[in-house]
Amino acid sequence: MACGLAFAQKQDAKDAGTDMKDAGKDVGHAAKHTGRAVKKGTKKGVHKVAGKTEEGAAKVKDKTQ
Repeated sequence: MACGLAFAQKQDAKDAGTDMKDAGKDVGHAAKHTGRAVKKGTKKGVHKVAGKTEEGAAKVKDKTQ
């Protein structure tokens, strides 16, 4: 009986370790996904601002000629 209990405790500890490892991997994947989304959004915003800046510069150029 004691042998079975010891085995169960070892297995529980092993399962807990595996669960922690999997959770860590999931967090890593989520962070990577979030980072990519932030990068994409930032790039999109920068390009939009650059386009508007060019539009404004063109209007100023047209007025000065």
